[in-house]
Amino acid sequence: MRMTDDELTAFLEAGQRVQVATMSPGDAIHLVPMSYVMIDGVLTLWTDRDSQKVANLRRDPRVSCLVEMGSRFEEFRAAQLQGRAEVIDDLDVSLVTGKALFAKSGPEGQSEQAQAYVQGLAPIRVTVRIHPDRIVSWDHRKVSGVRAEDIGK
Repeated sequence: MRMTDDELTAFLEAGQRVQVATMSPGDAIHLVPMSYVMIDGVLTLWTDRDSQKVANLRRDPRVSCLVEMGSRFEEFRAAQLQGRAEVIDDLDVSLVTGKALFAKSGPEGQSEQAQAYVQGLAPIRVTVRIHPDRIVSWDHRKVSGVRAEDIGK
């Protein structure tokens, strides 16, 4: 059921949302859904520099991310990336990330209005790059004839 490297690359490029888990003070897990973009093969986030997840990552860069697709068991695919996050607080990098993220949404994300919105947000945003040490993937479409009710029997 594991994805090949090429399948994983295509899957992550096509994905829209990632669940991002960081460690809060006291070892509580902080889990949030986020939009993401792949930049140079790296899962990349664009977020508020004062957010809880950024505070967590500045203190402890360990991160776990989950991208998933499919609404039925037979189509379900996912990739879990475990590793460390790199927080980049640089205006130029923030602009590049914001523009790439908005461009991913299609022509409306590349409009003059959208680009002006990115310009306005970039100074208060940071880029977070995910550097996985381990990636686990699965693709239920590879399991011929197996149904959800067959699992565990």
